[in-house]
Amino acid sequence: MESLTERKKVYAFICLFMFTYMVSYITRINYGAIIVDMVQSTGYTKSALSMALTGSFITYGAGQIVSGVLGDKFRPKILIFIGLILSVCMNVIIPFCPNPFVMLAVWCVNGFAQAFMWPPIVRLMTVLFNEDDFRKASVFVSWGSSFGTIVIYLVSPLIITYLTWKAVFWFSAGCGVIMATLWMICCKDVQPEPKEATADANAAPTTKIKLFTPVFIVSMMAIVLQGALRDGVTTWMPSYISETYHLGSNVSILTGVVLPIFSILTFQAASLLYRRLIKNLMACACLFFGVGAIAALFLYLFTDASVVASVVLSATLTGCMHGVNFLLICLLPGFYKGRKVSTVSGILNSCTYVGSAVSTYGIALLSEHSGWKITLLVWFFIALGGAVLCLINSFAWKKR
Repeated sequence: MESLTERKKVYAFICLFMFTYMVSYITRINYGAIIVDMVQSTGYTKSALSMALTGSFITYGAGQIVSGVLGDKFRPKILIFIGLILSVCMNVIIPFCPNPFVMLAVWCVNGFAQAFMWPPIVRLMTVLFNEDDFRKASVFVSWGSSFGTIVIYLVSPLIITYLTWKAVFWFSAGCGVIMATLWMICCKDVQPEPKEATADANAAPTTKIKLFTPVFIVSMMAIVLQGALRDGVTTWMPSYISETYHLGSNVSILTGVVLPIFSILTFQAASLLYRRLIKNLMACACLFFGVGAIAALFLYLFTDASVVASVVLSATLTGCMHGVNFLLICLLPGFYKGRKVSTVSGILNSCTYVGSAVSTYGIALLSEHSGWKITLLVWFFIALGGAVLCLINSFAWKKR
């Protein structure tokens, strides 16, 4: 199938992919966004309720690999529709769960359903767009995650105030139903690549790179650390603010709006830096890890100093991780344009959620037993480790 050339159609599909990804976030991160209020309303501990988040990250990560392989072999339009509908069902069910263990089971299914979003979207973008449009689309579609986060962190406090935390899941399910309907009406269908298909003659020379080279493996390790910070900090920052500065759950949840605003800025910054200044993908990722490490260090040094400073520094840290995510999850698979792109995207994205699964439960335990001061120091060392890994990779990437 030839790439789209008409600009209106290109932008229309970019918007469709962006809103689809936005709704996938609304139906996925809502649990983490309101977990502070769930702890207070149900009486269960942070670690007990966070089991569902950890489980969903595990199934999401494993599902990424499955989704990546299927995205190359089956119609991505249908895979994404199935994922949306299954996620809607899980969002409807979870408020009726009687205990954290049933919540764990339901949210694990939701995590697996959500895995059928990103790799098929990447597959659609590589088929429908040329290389330049693919890079632009990667930025805008990535914004969908930030927009979804903003919606949840803005709407959730209002819903909780006038209804209950359970209504947040039903609101998310409604968004999912609307999006699934629009998706089936508007999305262009793409057939699987035939087995004998060869790589695009116009693809960049880097399409010859094989999987599981040292550079690829080190990239996977860096992505694990990125996921640990991005989702771990996003999930528990409202709890950190609430417990450190003694704010109500609604107010602390509302502070989470700042995080996606910073992530939108870093998506754009990462794109501009890579295209115009730092041509080395890994060196650019190293820079964002480094800035994130500095933000985490200042969080540790000035704990309890200012609620505004804490929110801004936390937003800077997560924003930098979104920048790394854009470079290593959105752009790196583009170098494998061809039949492997969905598989590569699934493998790399699964690494994110290995880190997410460990950190979401780990941060809950660490903060409960060692306090937030030690937890913030751990964030610094994780970001520093990511910077070192990307720095090592940058030399090999330059030679390539």
